[in-house]
Amino acid sequence: MGIVMVGLVAVGAPEVRDALVDDEVDAVLTNPGEYQLSEEGEVVTRAFFPSVDIVDVGGGTVNSSDLIGKPMVVNLWFAACPPCRREMPDFAAVNEQFGDDVVFIGINPVDSAEAMTKFASQMGVTYDLYRDPLAELTDALGTVGFPYTVFVNAQGQILGDAGVLTADELTTAIGVYFGVVGGVDA
Repeated sequence: MGIVMVGLVAVGAPEVRDALVDDEVDAVLTNPGEYQLSEEGEVVTRAFFPSVDIVDVGGGTVNSSDLIGKPMVVNLWFAACPPCRREMPDFAAVNEQFGDDVVFIGINPVDSAEAMTKFASQMGVTYDLYRDPLAELTDALGTVGFPYTVFVNAQGQILGDAGVLTADELTTAIGVYFGVVGGVDA
């Protein structure tokens, strides 16, 4: 009888593991992923967009902090991810709807540049794509599943995040976080 060993790669898992063994953790969320509101009902800013090196489609290194400057929707995905495949056409359509008011960025920690661009093209994506081959940005954002989207304001503050989104949910989130409705400033 043989033994079968299965290896798993958990991108973002160190953050989860560290929180479970860290004696200095002050709180454990009872409803992870839910947005916390201030007393005034405003979305509480949780963190700043990390500054790490990522790779553009041509192989050049870009610091993620250089992307900051306009409201930004950052979507982490990879081609073999079924939920990523489902939401990608919606992201492409919403990107076209919002034009230059909101910058869309695709981050792929798994695929080669060729596989990433081929798949994105098939899905109708025209926004900028970057690779995160060492999963530095993926880990810094605390990603535990894919797809994962963060909403970053022009100053680099992460205002919210989400898993799988439909076009309507993405459009609503852009309105809530950036005050832009249907491609027009609210």
